[in-house]
Amino acid sequence: MRILIYSYNYHPEPIGIAPLMTELAEGLVQRGHEVRVVTAMPNYPERKIYPDYSGRLYRTEVRNGVTIQRCYVWIRPNPGLVTRVLLDGSFVVLSFLQALQGWRPDIILSTSPSLPAAVPVAVLGRLYRCPTVLNLQDILPEAAVQTGLITHPVAIRVFEVLEKFAYGSASHISVIAEGFRQNLLGKGVSDRKLSIISNWVDVNFIRPLPKYDNPFRQAHDLGQKFVVLYSGNIARTQGIRTVIRAAHCLQAESDIVFLIAGEAQQLGELADYSQSLGLTNVVLRPFAPRAELPTMLAAADVGLIMQKRNVVGFNMPSKTQVLLASGRPIIASVPAHGTAAQAVLASGGGVVVEPENPTALAEAILALYHQPERVEALGQQGRRHALETYSFEQALHRYEQLFMGMVPRMQADPVAPTGEADTVSTVGINPVEVPKQLP
Repeated sequence: MRILIYSYNYHPEPIGIAPLMTELAEGLVQRGHEVRVVTAMPNYPERKIYPDYSGRLYRTEVRNGVTIQRCYVWIRPNPGLVTRVLLDGSFVVLSFLQALQGWRPDIILSTSPSLPAAVPVAVLGRLYRCPTVLNLQDILPEAAVQTGLITHPVAIRVFEVLEKFAYGSASHISVIAEGFRQNLLGKGVSDRKLSIISNWVDVNFIRPLPKYDNPFRQAHDLGQKFVVLYSGNIARTQGIRTVIRAAHCLQAESDIVFLIAGEAQQLGELADYSQSLGLTNVVLRPFAPRAELPTMLAAADVGLIMQKRNVVGFNMPSKTQVLLASGRPIIASVPAHGTAAQAVLASGGGVVVEPENPTALAEAILALYHQPERVEALGQQGRRHALETYSFEQALHRYEQLFMGMVPRMQADPVAPTGEADTVSTVGINPVEVPKQLP
């Protein structure tokens, strides 16, 4: 098949949807399919276009057999309503023009958030006469409204209209958890249009590694301490200040240290808060390169998943699978009724405590600190669950089967060759034929 992936985030961005879409695209290439990705210039999590990509409107590159077609986006570190409109608008227009350059796809996979991208994807589906699959990683505007990220009534209404359009225009929708499915069913989306395909983790890349003979521990002078790790986005939905307040509760436990890895700008605010409490047991570090992620995870004794009370129940942090695969137990400070809590408890690899309750979080950490055998058992069970439930090969197979079932050519002849590349003629655009990349 020829597969077009429409994703705002992609390699070399280190966290979130970018690694997932990168692994999916490259995995499809390894299975003999042609893949091109339409994406933005890399800018996450700093929200600033990376230096190697700045000053350009478009850039096309090939990495591991995947043709990556990038476009400029209007990005600012702290986007307000106007800058958010400019960001989404620039991506919608420029990515659409970029998507017209190259061969005609058999199917289009788009990822959400970035609901406005549903518009160019729908147009491309009509133009190319091919099915489209919406991969739903979050449900907007519901999640943004409940966490206070969107408050303006007009903006909320616009996103509600875009949400309805996205669900209606997609040929099929893949969701990452049962909570998502239930939410969409409640909004009138047909169950026949839905598939649950969990996010995955590369269990060969993220794996249990030595805890103490560990370059990350050595580089950050962590020694033999009990390391409580939070690594990821530091945003309103996470409630990371609860971690700082839990560290304050455990200040007297000299062997327990809290390591928080995140975006440099957001770490500055946490540093000020930590200093205001006089804490010496909190270590703040910027994101490490992705290649160092396995050793950083292995340096921890416990990994944290943090959410606020008002986070929507269907929210499923992608770090859940990563922490399980690392062989380290999870303490999830999340709503008990939510998808994240259900996933952690079902894995048997962690415990759940009340969100935004630093005392409960501190007590859970202290309990595991005093039970090293339980820490080991939880970590081993979490790793087993990751291997059984969240392996990349399982997810790749399900996406491949979904695509093949939707492409008429594959239904008629699953081994039919793709044939010559097609291009689309548009006013003011010279179609570019992207050379076929061999896996």
